Amino acid sequence: MCYNNDMKILIADDTEQIVKVLCAYAQKEGYEPTAAHDGQEALDYFEKIKFDMVLLDVMMPKVDGFEVCKQIRKSSNVPIIMVTARGEDFDKIMGLDIGADDYIVKPFSPQEVMARIRCILRRSNPAGAVEKKLRAKNLSLDLDGGTVFIGDKNIPITKKELEMLELFLQNQNQVFSREQLLNNIWGMDYDGDARTVDQHIKRLRAKLDAVPHEGWKITTVFGTGYKFES
Repeated sequence: MCYNNDMKILIADDTEQIVKVLCAYAQKEGYEPTAAHDGQEALDYFEKIKFDMVLLDVMMPKVDGFEVCKQIRKSSNVPIIMVTARGEDFDKIMGLDIGADDYIVKPFSPQEVMARIRCILRRSNPAGAVEKKLRAKNLSLDLDGGTVFIGDKNIPITKKELEMLELFLQNQNQVFSREQLLNNIWGMDYDGDARTVDQHIKRLRAKLDAVPHEGWKITTVFGTGYKFES
């Protein structure tokens, strides 16, 4: 695996599925993730490894995320994002007052977390920031600017459509079920109708197909889901 400037990210959360998904996305972004499943394990890893970013869940066993953040701040200015399932202002303000750089509230999409990480890393290391693009033939998606082009034609799409296209371009020719798309784009706690995926796919296709292109397309795999075929 070729990592993004060898940037290492500590991902600490006691929910196994969340850690697994975020680590997978971090690897796709080019980062080197380390998973911790409680606060003490996070502190132990931090003593051994020089991390470029730390993602901390607030509610963790043994040592909570706030205390982990306090301990890290005693010796390091590494960027820290706090993750909370509770939306109260107290949690958010407390997290920032103890030295966190940002916070994100569950449920979230993995793309949103990666976007926050990219943004903070750009701010903390502007000289090393580089424009990142995903491509397939004449289709390009600028991850930094959040823009989509087919050739020189700018395609106006919504945030969810952008996140869906990003997922497809990162995993070209891989089939995603509706449930997988819901989990990745809307978050694992989303309890809405799975048919929203079909509607978003339909609108995204219409926008992309309005501009001539060849060599790629979003296809329906009947009985399974969708894939970006290139």
